[in-house]
Amino acid sequence: MRIVIAGGHGQIALRLERLLTARGDEVAGIVRKPEQAGDLLASGTEPVVCDLESASLEDVVKHLEDADAAVFAAGAGPGSGVARKDTVDHRSAVLFADAAERAGARRFLIVSSTGASHEPPPDTDPVFAAYLRAKAAADDDIRARDGLDWTVLRPGRLTNDPGTGRVKLAERTGRAEITRDDVAAVLVALLDEPRTAGRTLELINGDTAVADAVGAVAERG
Repeated sequence: MRIVIAGGHGQIALRLERLLTARGDEVAGIVRKPEQAGDLLASGTEPVVCDLESASLEDVVKHLEDADAAVFAAGAGPGSGVARKDTVDHRSAVLFADAAERAGARRFLIVSSTGASHEPPPDTDPVFAAYLRAKAAADDDIRARDGLDWTVLRPGRLTNDPGTGRVKLAERTGRAEITRDDVAAVLVALLDEPRTAGRTLELINGDTAVADAVGAVAERG
């Protein structure tokens, strides 16, 4: 497959790119800064410099031409304020989905967040609340599209611990941690399983092997 990943220099995206290129997929990663290209090239990933906060739809469509799948793994990141939660986590996701539809890249995965399924509690940090609302708005936009075979993945609290290869994947999992390694592995498995399209799934570390967890979700339909 040819897979285009938005947020190509992010921690999950870099892991995903390594997994995909290692098995022979053609992968392009969209990055904001030219100096980020080297980390992608090291894994055999094609770096594409494009700032989704300022790019036009036509600009992004060009990068998705001939893609079999698109993955939105971008985020404003720690240290960013309320405004960039909207421009990156929400509006850039919508732009990327618009471009995928226009380019005919039907398979579309978005990395969201546990907690995006409901309004944040009143005592939530304002920036984190803005992040969750932005994720929820992006998810809602993408789930309303008939032109994409979408899957929304909502990981729990992310860690950099080594991957376990064992997860819990379901519509509701409860709050817990998940390693970034395991998120990347689940994204690969989701790309390979078209029966997970149209599903919104939460993900935490658990007791089930990644392939079995994704297969079980697919079987449940």
